[in-house]
Amino acid sequence: MSETWGSGRRAWVVWSIAIAAYFLAVFNRSSLAVAGLLAADRFGISAAQLATFTTLQLVVYAGMQIPVGILVDRFGPRSVMLSGMIVISLAQAGFALADSYPVALLARVFVGVGDSMTFICLLRIVAAWFTPRRIPLMTTLSGTLGQLGSIVAAIPMTWALGNLGWTKAYLVAAAAGPVVAVLGLFLLHDAPGKSHVRGVSKTMREVIGGIAESWRHPGTRLGFWMHFTTPFSSNVLGLLWGLPFFVRGELRTDGEAGVLLTLMTVTAMVVGPVLGWAIGREPWHRSTLALWIIGATVTMWTVVLLWPGEAPLGLLIVLVMVVGAGGPASMIGFDIARTSNPGHRLASASGIVNQGGFIASLVLVLSIGWMLDWRTPGSGSAYTVSAFRWAMSLQYVLWAVGLVQIVRYRRRARAVISRASLTPVTGQP
Repeated sequence: MSETWGSGRRAWVVWSIAIAAYFLAVFNRSSLAVAGLLAADRFGISAAQLATFTTLQLVVYAGMQIPVGILVDRFGPRSVMLSGMIVISLAQAGFALADSYPVALLARVFVGVGDSMTFICLLRIVAAWFTPRRIPLMTTLSGTLGQLGSIVAAIPMTWALGNLGWTKAYLVAAAAGPVVAVLGLFLLHDAPGKSHVRGVSKTMREVIGGIAESWRHPGTRLGFWMHFTTPFSSNVLGLLWGLPFFVRGELRTDGEAGVLLTLMTVTAMVVGPVLGWAIGREPWHRSTLALWIIGATVTMWTVVLLWPGEAPLGLLIVLVMVVGAGGPASMIGFDIARTSNPGHRLASASGIVNQGGFIASLVLVLSIGWMLDWRTPGSGSAYTVSAFRWAMSLQYVLWAVGLVQIVRYRRRARAVISRASLTPVTGQP
């Protein structure tokens, strides 16, 4: 192994700390998914107002991606990631103590800020500590293991809310961040032999020029649209609307809904490493693999939404398993951006790609809230089965836009790759 990459044990220790930070970010991001109905009652809000919690958090997350990428390129992932842990913890503590809707909204804004400062750092750490052939596997494995945070948010958080109450449950969640931050101070390094890696200071004009150059590459745009199209269905279920959809839209119990959401995350954990292995082995078929997963997701939602009455539990199980594969599939977008940009632009290019899925998710989260309020006016949180069918059908608009753009930029990216005569290790998208 080149001395550019770390030795086995040290690399795994560094990666484990970074994964722990990402795990907590996903947990805090997803912790409202099982508390949606409680939040509606606690703050006396409508479906659209409830959706605003997650929407505002995602707006902040998406909007912070390019600035965070610039910060990582300049100051290194360690400093940015540890700062994010502290921000998330303070924000969750504020959310625990909030007794009004505006204060709770402000807290979720800063949850989004802290959340935005983790995943790009994790990608940069993976690129620094592992060999190029292992990066696709480690990237998808990182995204998969980080999703364990959704499981903790789905079942244990449900238990905590029911037994400890709102305030204590969220204060316990907030306490984990400082622990990881302290461990990171001692164990997390930006690169082998270097606690910190600092980039060259750039003027604002140079920064903007670098971002524009990354965006002009069709590989970056292809990665953006792949990340836009693959994960929003699982994100929307995991972040906010999963439990209400299964309980009110499909007439399942809270326990069944929690198991379905957990199964979705477990599926992502199983599929992630398999996809990572496939990407590393057949890199020139990356976008084709993503298109198959998108097609399967569209097919399963169509069957569920057209089913007369509530869908059978077995069908819902198949749905969440297929939808769960969308999260790992979004990692393909990052791998395409990685092979399309030089190393000094990796974090900012990843930030551009990472915006895609969260822009789609926030649009859908808010649109579902509006649709539910329109179809069940004045009903509070008593949404109907029909209203959920209408609301979940909004996904087809985003799938249509994303698929058109994927096909468009796949052709352009392959044309650029063909002209540049890239090696099979990098491959076609």
